[in-house]
Amino acid sequence: MTNGPSRTAPESAEVAARRNAVMAEELGLLIDGATNYAIYMLDQEGRVTIWNRGAERIKGWTEPEIVGRSAALFYPPDDVKSGKPQQDLDRASVLGRIEEECWRIRKDGSEFLASVTITALRDDTGLLRGFGKVVRDITDQKAAEAAVTRREYHLRSILASVPDAMIVMNEQGVISSFSAAAEILFGYRQADVVGRNVAMLMPVEDRGTHDGYLQTYRQTGVRRIIGSMRTATALRQNGEIFPIELAVGETEVAGERIFTGFIRDLTQRQATERRLQELQSELVHVSRVSAMGTMASTLAHEINQPLTAITNYLETGIAMIGESGTPALDAIAETMELAAQQSLRAGTIVRRLRAFVDGADTGFRIERLDLLVEEATSLGLLGAHEAGIDVTMTIAAGLDRVMVDRVQIQQVLVNLIRNAIQSMATVVAKSLTIATAADREGWVRVTVADTGIGIAPHIREHLFEAFSTTKEDGMGLGLSICRTIVEAHGGRIWAEAADGGGTAFHFCVPLAEESDDD
Repeated sequence: MTNGPSRTAPESAEVAARRNAVMAEELGLLIDGATNYAIYMLDQEGRVTIWNRGAERIKGWTEPEIVGRSAALFYPPDDVKSGKPQQDLDRASVLGRIEEECWRIRKDGSEFLASVTITALRDDTGLLRGFGKVVRDITDQKAAEAAVTRREYHLRSILASVPDAMIVMNEQGVISSFSAAAEILFGYRQADVVGRNVAMLMPVEDRGTHDGYLQTYRQTGVRRIIGSMRTATALRQNGEIFPIELAVGETEVAGERIFTGFIRDLTQRQATERRLQELQSELVHVSRVSAMGTMASTLAHEINQPLTAITNYLETGIAMIGESGTPALDAIAETMELAAQQSLRAGTIVRRLRAFVDGADTGFRIERLDLLVEEATSLGLLGAHEAGIDVTMTIAAGLDRVMVDRVQIQQVLVNLIRNAIQSMATVVAKSLTIATAADREGWVRVTVADTGIGIAPHIREHLFEAFSTTKEDGMGLGLSICRTIVEAHGGRIWAEAADGGGTAFHFCVPLAEESDDD
């Protein structure tokens, strides 16, 4: 029996060929479908043999344009000049695979930042058949990463410079971030507090309340602290309890609530407020005393004249009676002489009262003029910002030690500042200037100038007289008191029209001498 020709071997080869063709087609579709990657093959000399659609999209050359050409075409001129294209192939051949980020060239000459992978392709015997290259354009990615990095550095810079302390914690109150300002405020380092409950920064009696707030919020969603600003107390590392202003914000990251607390130390503010209240009380008291003193001085001057006249009339009557020898007239003369003595005594009392009011007995001390002005303006300028007033302060250097009664000079400043603010109530351009400057030798001049409605010349002449006023509801004592105080210091006070409208008030006070320190 003769066997026919076998069909098994040819059929197997045909099936294998079809299978390889299908696999090649599928591989080609897979490679072409990766449009975000440039995937291409090089021969041993670095010439392009396979070119996918992603390479066409990213680099700009079509397959017919690039196949057979050297891959050095994709390198910047400086890299080509340095021999980098061949060096990359040599390194890949030795190492098997290399990866790097570098600049590449498109067909239109533009450059882009690329993530490049070069793989040496060898057959089963180890013979080098060529190279596979995968290139991805990462220009936008790197730009985005750089932008994120810049934002992070910017945010860190802001957080490092923000004067308020910032604490970040999770919904259990566990601290995850502690700013530099918080380190300064509380005295802890970040490493000392991260991972611990924020209650450690609170007085003992407040810790349970805080944990209760967080638990209630987690269970009910009812806010007690979050989203609002309130005052509270905090605890420093050294055990000191101090007042704070607290604001808490909330956000959600990856499904977890994150709370950020901003803390401001109120110690200095509350001390300043207390000092202002004390200063205000002092100034009110001085204002009352000065007002009464001015009135007493005026009355003393007026009373002294009739007392002098009474004395003169009595002495004239005594002279007219003379030595009459009549007992009755002698008794009258003696009585008139006693009345004249009492009149002279009353005049002496009045003169002493006037001397006291004029400042013969004062609490003069060496004071810092800059601090004195700062304290007075902090009170006198209340409401100035809300009234739209632009305030300029110019304190001359080297003129800061003066011999004054601090409270009285502050009373003068407050009076002048309040008058200036009131004079600008109806004008559009509101500017207030407070300045110190050298005056005659041994004296410093203080100026309060405004851009208000100004003062008529005929009123300015009597401005510092008692009961002289430009206000409908004024008593006319404020500027009179100011003059009394300044003159008691040996200085003078005056007003003049300011350039561009308004009024400038000036007064002088004495500088402290070196001998005053003794």
